[in-house]
Formats: sequence, structure tokens, C-alpha cells
Amino acid sequence: MNASAEHAAKAWYLVQCKPRQDERAEEHLQRQGYACFRSKYSRERISRGQRRVISESLFPGYLFIQLSLQDSWGPLRSTRGVSRVVGFGGQPLPIRNALIDELQERNSQAIVTTLLRQGETVRITEGPFADLEAVFLAMDGEERVLLLMSFLQREQRISLPLSGVNTL
Repeated sequence: MNASAEHAAKAWYLVQCKPRQDERAEEHLQRQGYACFRSKYSRERISRGQRRVISESLFPGYLFIQLSLQDSWGPLRSTRGVSRVVGFGGQPLPIRNALIDELQERNSQAIVTTLLRQGETVRITEGPFADLEAVFLAMDGEERVLLLMSFLQREQRISLPLSGVNTL
């Protein structure tokens, strides 16, 4: 590759976003025609007593943008949600394409981290067993959990609403 072709080649750079504005920055950069990538993963979360699968940034506060040195970098500074392009000595630092390719490949796979794992200790927050600890065994439908408690010198299985337990 000659010097002018190498200079015109696009590379990936890391963009730091304003707090909790990764999604907004990505949206506004894409509207301006920039190629962006924000690595995400899915995880379970309890919200209002219900289990939901939500998508979150793998690197909160950051996203990747593909630019060449000939592209206009000026609009980046005034884009909503963008704080700065990460670099050293005043120069943006390019990121290896292989790293971005691997992140994009992993991003396309369904990664779900479960809120509760079998064998995990949880605290019961409501009902007659409130403030006691138990061991999570499994989900019992969509909104109930099956727990193992030790009381009266015996292991007892109980089923409770998901909203009635918290992880420790």
C-alpha cells in the first residue's frame, strides 16, 4: 500500500461519551454518516418485580468510530453525547481492526448473563421469611423462584415471587 492509500485508509478510534449518553452519541454520529460500533450484551434485570432482559453497553461511556485522517473530525466535538476522541499526546490512537472484528463477532452472538445463578445465596425481602437467607435453585415459571432454606434442622424447598428476593 502506498503512502497516500494508507493515509486514506479508515481506522477505528475510541470515542469517550458523556456520562450515560453512549446511545445518544451513537445515534447522532450515525445520523451524521459516521460508521460507529458500540459493543453490547444482554442481561437479566429485575424491574418493578418482573424479570426483563435488557441490552447494555459492554464498555459504558465509550464507543468506536471508523474514520480516515482525511475525514472531517471537527463535528465530533460538537456531537451530542460525545466528550472526546481518546488519544495520546494530542493524537487520536487507532485501534487494531482485528480487535473490532472480534468484538463485532461476539456482539452478534446472544450473550445473556442471568441475574440469579444456581447455588447463589439470596436474601428474602418480603413475606414470612423476610430477612432470611436461602440458596437459589431455579426459576419456577417467569416470576417465581425455587429456593432451598435450612430451618428446623432440615433443608426445605420453597417457591416465592421473584420480586421477594435480592442477591447478596
